[in-house]
Amino acid sequence: MLASFEESDAMMQHGFSRGRRRALALMLGAALAPWVAVGEARPEPRIGLALGSGGARGLAHILVFEVLDMLELRPHRIAGSSIGAVMGSLYAAGLSAQDIHDALDRVTVARDESWFQALLDRELTRWLRFVEPGFERGGLVKAEAFTEFLAETADVTAFEELEIPLRVVATDFWAREMVVFESGALWPAVRASMAMPGLFKPVSHQDTLLVDGGLTNPLPYDLLGDCDLVIAVDVLGTRTPDGSEVPSSLDSIFNTFQIMQAAILGEKLRKSPPDFLVRPDIQDVRVLDFHRFEDIFEQARPARDALEADLRQYLDRRS
Repeated sequence: MLASFEESDAMMQHGFSRGRRRALALMLGAALAPWVAVGEARPEPRIGLALGSGGARGLAHILVFEVLDMLELRPHRIAGSSIGAVMGSLYAAGLSAQDIHDALDRVTVARDESWFQALLDRELTRWLRFVEPGFERGGLVKAEAFTEFLAETADVTAFEELEIPLRVVATDFWAREMVVFESGALWPAVRASMAMPGLFKPVSHQDTLLVDGGLTNPLPYDLLGDCDLVIAVDVLGTRTPDGSEVPSSLDSIFNTFQIMQAAILGEKLRKSPPDFLVRPDIQDVRVLDFHRFEDIFEQARPARDALEADLRQYLDRRS
């Protein structure tokens, strides 16, 4: 189901922002296109980029952006669920891989402490402003505060201001079906896409409630049918026993959630796989381990290097 938030629902209005100027420039370029001489070179492939859910493991999406930046490949369209929607919105707004790395690094907790453990211990350091006082509002973390940070970082408010078209996946809580956003206010849609039950409160939209997009489509490469080449990035990762008898309550919730996502994705891949499936072997990184930037990158780098090699080979074949 396609849906949109009215722009008045956006959390921040920047006036004639960088994003609006960017949108006007894109429209002007499209208007002038018929008068631009077209050479004989083969057109660039329309690349679709699907970014999956996976919590902190989604930081590995930055390495995929790094490859695209290096090869000067611009996606024709991006689709994302949950952390994939977060990362996709920043990249679609025109930020580079390094820009996104630096921005997210500024809000992670201290390097020697897991955000997950901080939540359990209530020692919240820099994340204190993101935490709700209990579960009265349906979630533990203030998604509004985080998406305000994203809006300030990207300097856009609406889908139409993005440099790259973006589709954001959420889930209708009552209808139990996927909802796709690609127009209107951007950040309420991203907030809905990342509304993991128990962690973030559901997002009201019209006459329903929206929750995490990973519940219905954890890796939305099926939304990129208009592309010549589809790259899908699965960051669900794997877990091994940690030696404890019983996992914590939050760990149980999050891992059960991702067992379900893995089952959904496995069936999708069996029926219709993407052209390139990027699956970093990220082990034992929990949903909220955002402080583990370097560990996540180290584990994901072999998959990043394999993608670069595959894309170079693909481009060589086209030349």
